[in-house]
Amino acid sequence: MENAKDGQPSSSKAPLTDGEKKDRHERDSLKLSRAYIVHQIEASTNDRYTESLKQALSEIDQKLAKLGNSR
Repeated sequence: MENAKDGQPSSSKAPLTDGEKKDRHERDSLKLSRAYIVHQIEASTNDRYTESLKQALSEIDQKLAKLGNSR
């Protein structure tokens, strides 16, 4: 729920720092890319393309692990 006065979500949590916002944005972007690649792997009929996608998926998983996927 948003606070009508300032348009901000009404939450008792402290606002995110710029670094935290950047990390969250990066993590969300990687998750979206990962979902797209998984879908492409499932739909692919070309073995070489599938291998390329699997490599990209591995790199994304490594980046997510580095960012700390738990948040």
